[in-house]
Amino acid sequence: MRYARGMDDAALLHLAADLARQAGATILAIRTRGFDTRHKADASPVTEADHAAETLIVAGLRRATPDIPVVAEEEIAAGHVPDRAASFWLVDPLDGTKEFAGGLDDFAVCIGLVRDGRPVLGAVGVPAHGELFGGIVGQGAFKRTTAGERRISARHVPAAGLDVIASRAHANDERLAAYLAGRPVNSVLNVGSALKFCRVAEGVADLYPRFGTTCEWDTGAAQAVLEAAGGAVRVIETGAPLGYGKPDWRNPHFVATGLT
Repeated sequence: MRYARGMDDAALLHLAADLARQAGATILAIRTRGFDTRHKADASPVTEADHAAETLIVAGLRRATPDIPVVAEEEIAAGHVPDRAASFWLVDPLDGTKEFAGGLDDFAVCIGLVRDGRPVLGAVGVPAHGELFGGIVGQGAFKRTTAGERRISARHVPAAGLDVIASRAHANDERLAAYLAGRPVNSVLNVGSALKFCRVAEGVADLYPRFGTTCEWDTGAAQAVLEAAGGAVRVIETGAPLGYGKPDWRNPHFVATGLT
């Protein structure tokens, strides 16, 4: 299928990946020279880097794909909500602002495309690690570093047990401990941002359960990467695939897994 201005999904992924790369460079430049942190109405932090990265990404998407609405975190926070559509971009310009503001490296740039309620492709840049992940569901996923680009895939759980990756902000959540009880767990690592999905996608972790609040822009791009790599993201209560286009953009509790 072809979309805006003759672009197929491969071209749309290339666009998202290039914008994620550019936004990552902008974020790192702002980190190098210093920045202030403010708080939004919901008490979540926001920085100059969030706004600069979003401005760059949104402008690039709207220029190249004017017929595809863009749902972007900071625009939504400012009350700019686009009309509902069957296809739309999801943008989190700096996922893991707490980590970024705290001097940590596990923050990400997330650009995903949703079609008919499902994520179909996504790019996730992890600029401080020099990594960029991308994928088209049904066609495969990749990881790009300074050493080049390679295909990635999720793995089956090794004999030693599950390597679990979990939210740093919810490291002591009793619901996580209850969910893991009775499962063969080899290790638990706490990480920020959508990087957690990507570690499952590249086969270095097996399970990412999430009980804290997330919004669609936090997960859409990374879910596409993981599903392109053979993994899955399902609602914990129902087992249904995590879907998109919800009225309030908020996700239910979910679990991301590798190969089953």
